[in-house]
Amino acid sequence: MYQTLLESAWRWKSTLLAFMIVAACVWIGVRLPQGLAGLREKRQLIRQLNEQNAAMRLENERRKDRIHRLETSPSEQEMEIRKQLKLARPTDTTFILPNAPSDAPSEPPPPEP
Repeated sequence: MYQTLLESAWRWKSTLLAFMIVAACVWIGVRLPQGLAGLREKRQLIRQLNEQNAAMRLENERRKDRIHRLETSPSEQEMEIRKQLKLARPTDTTFILPNAPSDAPSEPPPPEP
């Protein structure tokens, strides 16, 4: 009888010890910076970097397309040269607009009565 009581107490203590070890591991996993909070931040960073990569991929494709058009199309080449050198044909009408100050309001002021 005494031995079964000791075995029962030993089983209860070992179960309690195992539970405490598991609880400590869970607490460490949740609380430490390398735990769940760190994992969540890293996943958010990965998502953000994937979005940036996708945007850069689209920008690269757009630029490759533009380069291809400039290499193959004489009209595109002419337009780019005229734009870069600010040239115009005699039949073209050119409008020169003043640069707006950077701190100016985007809407014109209301007319005065």
